Amino acid sequence: MPEGSRPDRVSEEFREILAEEIPKLKDPRVGFVTVLGVTVTPDLRLARVFYTTLGDERAHRATAAALASARGHLRKVIGTQVRMKVLPELRFEQEDTQGGPDRIEQLLRQLHDQEGT
Repeated sequence: MPEGSRPDRVSEEFREILAEEIPKLKDPRVGFVTVLGVTVTPDLRLARVFYTTLGDERAHRATAAALASARGHLRKVIGTQVRMKVLPELRFEQEDTQGGPDRIEQLLRQLHDQEGT
């Protein structure tokens, strides 16, 4: 088994679950969120969730606050779908949308390269 393959699989599984679950949150502060990717540390203790959201700066802050407050719920949902001894802590990181489509394309290329290794 190549080194790093488990964190990569866990990252992809988390991305799929979160992309499905975040729109289901009942918090009105959550805007239109796109989960770009998830990176899990090699020790599987931390999962960094990269996302974008539409709206102005105020809407971005509101979405960030809503995701932070939903962290426990989202970990619980992941825990019901993924078998792990210890669930990683979730850390949400908003990607700067100022870079526009070029930045998103770069992130997608990085994710694709990571999957290929």
